[in-house]
Amino acid sequence: MCGAELKPLPEGVQRVAAVLQALGHPHRPQMLDDAARTAQQAADALGIAVGQIAKSIIFRRKSDDAAVLVVTSGDRRVDEKKVQAHVGGKIGRADADFVKSRTGFSIGGVSPVAHATPPVTLIDQDLLRFDEVWAAAGHPHGVFALHPSDLPRLTGAPMVDVVQAPAPVQEVLVS
Repeated sequence: MCGAELKPLPEGVQRVAAVLQALGHPHRPQMLDDAARTAQQAADALGIAVGQIAKSIIFRRKSDDAAVLVVTSGDRRVDEKKVQAHVGGKIGRADADFVKSRTGFSIGGVSPVAHATPPVTLIDQDLLRFDEVWAAAGHPHGVFALHPSDLPRLTGAPMVDVVQAPAPVQEVLVS
């Protein structure tokens, strides 16, 4: 035993673990050695494609100051107009203080579950192209595995189209 097993999980990861356990999710959060504040960092740490990171992005709905959580694939960009159409109003970027106060998590560790104040949540259907994805677990070092179809059950949110169309792949002819 090296002693690392005895170190308590950060409070945010404990909240996520409790919600996952209560909902019968089979995978517990794991702590990475290095921070995974971006989708690319998380993918590198896990040895997976960046698209397999279920990144959580918080927006601020302007009409009522509600937090709007969009969970999408790490290799896609959110289409804010599509999100606005689903949430019934204009959205704006959320700063670190807004994210922390509404979710209870710091940017880079926002989980799709266990928020301090339940957000308006949308799950991008493009995640379904993967058999397994990884989401933040309440801390920049914490992650957990899941099947994309678990997200609606875990969050109560719909799966919808909220991303920009991927850039077409350019073919290069070699003669």
